[in-house]
Amino acid sequence: MKPDKVINNNRSGKRLLWFLLIPILLTTSAFFAAQARQKLSQQLVGTTKLLELQTVNVIHPQRGKSSSDLTLPGMIQAFSQSPVYARVDGYVRTWYVDIGAHVTKGQLLAEIDAPEVDQQLNQARAMLNQAGTSLELAKVTAPRYQELIKTNSVSQQEVDQNNQNLAAQNANVQAAAAAVSRLEQMQGFEKIVAPFDGVITLRKTDFGDLVNAGNAGVGRELFRISQNNIVRVFVTVPEEFSKQVMSGTKASMDLTELPNRRFSASVTRTTDAIDPNSRTLTVELDVPNPSGQLLPGAYANVHFQLPLNVVPLVLPSSTILFQAAGPQVGVVNSQNQVELRNVTLGHDFGDTIEIMSGVRQKDAVIANPPDSLTNGSRVAVQPASGQQKGN
Repeated sequence: MKPDKVINNNRSGKRLLWFLLIPILLTTSAFFAAQARQKLSQQLVGTTKLLELQTVNVIHPQRGKSSSDLTLPGMIQAFSQSPVYARVDGYVRTWYVDIGAHVTKGQLLAEIDAPEVDQQLNQARAMLNQAGTSLELAKVTAPRYQELIKTNSVSQQEVDQNNQNLAAQNANVQAAAAAVSRLEQMQGFEKIVAPFDGVITLRKTDFGDLVNAGNAGVGRELFRISQNNIVRVFVTVPEEFSKQVMSGTKASMDLTELPNRRFSASVTRTTDAIDPNSRTLTVELDVPNPSGQLLPGAYANVHFQLPLNVVPLVLPSSTILFQAAGPQVGVVNSQNQVELRNVTLGHDFGDTIEIMSGVRQKDAVIANPPDSLTNGSRVAVQPASGQQKGN
């Protein structure tokens, strides 16, 4: 074969090869370009749909405490408190104690000058002596007549009269002795003494004051004494907790003026009846007060730890929507759709609130839901950065 002819055949083969490769390359390039455009389009559609969805943070309900901390105001009163009155009419001769004095049972507080009682006592003693003298004479005369009747020297009538006189004189002596005893006791009331150990919280008398016996009228009270080594704390418990607060229930107490002190206490007794006006149960706690820091008349915060039959779930207060249908929360289901659920609220702790019913612990609850949230709308879920723990 001639060289020129061979060269021409090679050139024709190359042209044919390029003629076949170029369409294949163009087709392949067009195919990959179409695939890239389709993928980019799908990504754009996905991004557009994602941007159309509202992004929400979700949290899960947490279990609250197994006991409830019930804090109620309490009124502190002295364990025993008594006004001290005069038992005789007279003038205050002197007084020995003032407010704040610690006294013991039987300690002398004041003395009253009652001259009428003293004179009546002197008179009663004189009458007792007179009755005693008459009785001694009757004791001598009656036996004599008993002997004389044996000789018929006197009549039976005279004997009976002397016997009767003896009995009468004996009764007179007893009556006079009783009068003396009564006036001696009245004279003893001239000394005002403390009825029990305690602290004088009030003095309403001074030297020379005229006082009357008993507690009638105004200003008859001389002193007031309180027993403060144990104090009573009275608390009114709402009716809903009345079954949980009973005798023996443990509690603690603190006062605003003693911020670093906590006093242990327990319920001593209850009224066992609900006040129909306030719908509360009155309970009493006895608190030891050896140091005297608890002052009668002060207010205290009493804390009860009440066990709960059912431990509630707790959610942040910001998750609650207050709608016309009542309190609701937004829950995201497995299809990323919103379910608005009605919930029953328990105790409000401020930042958190108890949920008694309506959600479960595994539910994804929307944090800070907008008011425009509707039932069935689709959302994009983003877990919350931190879970709120129950109170």
